[in-house]
Parts: sequence; C-alpha cells; structure tokens
Amino acid sequence: MKKWNFKVKSNPKEIGQNLESELKSVDGLVFNLKRDRKNAIKFKMRKRIQYAWYLIYLNNVIVDGKLSKTDIENETDVEILFSQHFLWKSVIFTYAFLILGLLIGLILGKISGVSTYLFGALIIAMGILLWNTVQKKYQRNVQEYKTLISEILGI
Repeated sequence: MKKWNFKVKSNPKEIGQNLESELKSVDGLVFNLKRDRKNAIKFKMRKRIQYAWYLIYLNNVIVDGKLSKTDIENETDVEILFSQHFLWKSVIFTYAFLILGLLIGLILGKISGVSTYLFGALIIAMGILLWNTVQKKYQRNVQEYKTLISEILGI
C-alpha cells in the first residue's frame, strides 16, 4: 500500500463533482463516490478486470480516496491510498505457499534428489522475478493514477 496526501484550494464538494464528471465517462474504469456523516467524501476507483490475464496488461491498482474539509476556508485535504488488486495478492501468496511447502519438504527430508534441488532453485528464482516484476508494475500503475488525478484536480 502506498499513501499520497496533499491539499487543494477548493471545497470537497466541487472536487468530488469534478472527479465524478471526469471519471464516470471513462470506459473500463469503475468509480464510486460516497458522502459520509462527517462531511467527508470518499471515492474508490479501479480498472475493471474481466479475465485473469488482464492482470498482466491493465492497471490493476485500487485507489481509495478521502476528501475532507480543513480548518482553512476553501481548502480540502486529499488522502489517497493505492493498493494492489486482490487477484495479484492471491497469486503472490499462492506462490509463497508453494515455495514454503517445497522448503519444508526439503528440510524434513521428504523430498530429496538433485533434480528436486534444481526445481526448488528454479521456483525460488521465478518467485524473485515475479516479485520484482509485480513491484515495478505497481509503481508504474500508481504513477499513472497520480498523473490522472493531478491533471483532473489541476495540481
């Protein structure tokens, strides 16, 4: 998860309307806007993922945001939290459990042999490669959302 906080010279209602008008019309983007009891506006957006292989190509970051009024008149505090899509988390955790099971099998001596050690090394190397690739893609996707939000809010 990555957090992004900044202040905008406008009120939360105008910013919420501006975000909603700009992002509701974007095809393939799910955007929800809710007002809560404390006069704060919460929003959530993400790309719609219809098939599992879209994880590789599409921006799969989920954006949770909160617009709240500050003590200064006509100023809004914007808090945005970027998190990875559930499917990416499940892929990573499944892979981690596969590696953990392999390591436990090697330690307990249930699995042995040179080919098993080579297979284990290959699995661990692929896991490291997968982790690095996912983190780089996550950083790129977060930057895309930051650029989009910055252009809409004019910061």
